[in-house]
Amino acid sequence: MIFIEFVKRNIRRTPYQALAASMVMFLTFLTLSSFSILALGSQQILRFYESKPQAIAFFKDGTTETDIQAIQNALSQTGKITQFKYVSKEEALEIYRERNKSNPTLLELVTANILPASLEISTQTPDDLKPIAEIVKREPVVEEVVFPEDVVASLTQATGLIRVVGGAVVGFLVTFSTLIIIMIIGFKIRVKREEIETMKLLGASARFIRMPYLLEGIVYASIGALLGWLVSVLITWYFEPLLQNNLGEVAQSILPLSPILMLGLLMVELFVAVLVGGLGSLAAVRRYLHL
Repeated sequence: MIFIEFVKRNIRRTPYQALAASMVMFLTFLTLSSFSILALGSQQILRFYESKPQAIAFFKDGTTETDIQAIQNALSQTGKITQFKYVSKEEALEIYRERNKSNPTLLELVTANILPASLEISTQTPDDLKPIAEIVKREPVVEEVVFPEDVVASLTQATGLIRVVGGAVVGFLVTFSTLIIIMIIGFKIRVKREEIETMKLLGASARFIRMPYLLEGIVYASIGALLGWLVSVLITWYFEPLLQNNLGEVAQSILPLSPILMLGLLMVELFVAVLVGGLGSLAAVRRYLHL
């Protein structure tokens, strides 16, 4: 309790330095939280597409069930298929209406006759999509084949880029924050040099003199970590409806964010904050407080 009272007094006496340190820490951990959420979200989206590799074959008018069954049999023999799903013209119309129910203008002239029947083909891995699509394209009853050829590769590259850029930015900010802590704690030690000398003459131990400064740096970092995490959660919560509307089925794999996941992220950030604040304060104490 004595150490806590010392920390409170130090913060009250130099509020602007305390605010500056907390703001720098806030920006650092807001960036850390944001990049962590982006990396986790992109990883979940990547897993979603990897678990549901799919090609869609659209049939010409007049295609019979016999033609479709022959295609399914030929593809099954490759050993790369996990599932088939046939979508008739009527089912395609229902899907179209559901996706465009908020825009009645698009529904007026669309009938089942102008929509093609299709066959959704799920494969073992994303790498199987291209050879399967090439086989299906050669069928005379197939009008077009659509498959996400570059989606997984693009997502993999994007996820790697987020990790690299995020790691570099967060690493820079953590280093900068540590230097700020060293400067502020060092400044306070120099200002209170006479008070520290008096405490030494009165018999105060080195631990008693050092501890308030170590705790002060940890407090700054912890406050910044908590606020950065909280703001990142609020931003994610605010944009969650927009993401759900635009990502559709993919959003179900990442939203809403798991409370356990977010609490785990908070624990990690607080641990990092204690390390940054503690190491920065320790460096300042060793540099400016000769005990």
